[in-house]
Amino acid sequence: MFEYKKLHDLLDIAAKKNEPLFILILDGIEDPHNFGAILRTAEAAGVHGVVIRKARQVQVNDTVMRVSTGAARNVAVARVPNIAEAISSLKNQAIVVIGVEIDGKRLYNEADFKVPLALVVGSEGSGLARLVKERCDEVVRIPMQGETSSLNASVATGITLYEVIRQRR
Repeated sequence: MFEYKKLHDLLDIAAKKNEPLFILILDGIEDPHNFGAILRTAEAAGVHGVVIRKARQVQVNDTVMRVSTGAARNVAVARVPNIAEAISSLKNQAIVVIGVEIDGKRLYNEADFKVPLALVVGSEGSGLARLVKERCDEVVRIPMQGETSSLNASVATGITLYEVIRQRR
């Protein structure tokens, strides 16, 4: 049985480490392989926690644990009933919320990731939900040059998480 955290627990993790908040919000990831890969990368990138929906999203299960190669045990995962409301709550605490979507206004590496941050990645098929996207302070994109129209959710997450690390060093 996996032990989920509350949203406020993730804020406490950053405070205890005396670091600017760095959380990842997943809006509807459905593939357990993607979720496991995302958790593995999030843990390696030093994310303070990951936020997922309680419904209509893959939960931490055996496949996710296996694909994460155990990283799921080392990164806090909080479940919330509504991602858009969780974003509003974070923004009320002066946390910048940045979505990653193919139609973002700026490139991902032009955003300021040095601030207390919640990074939002959407589902594999439909991306960010409309209300989630509207609640983000900004939506950024990863440039695409080939014929492929989008990246795998775990790849896009990894690229963006490591840009946060690059800027914070």
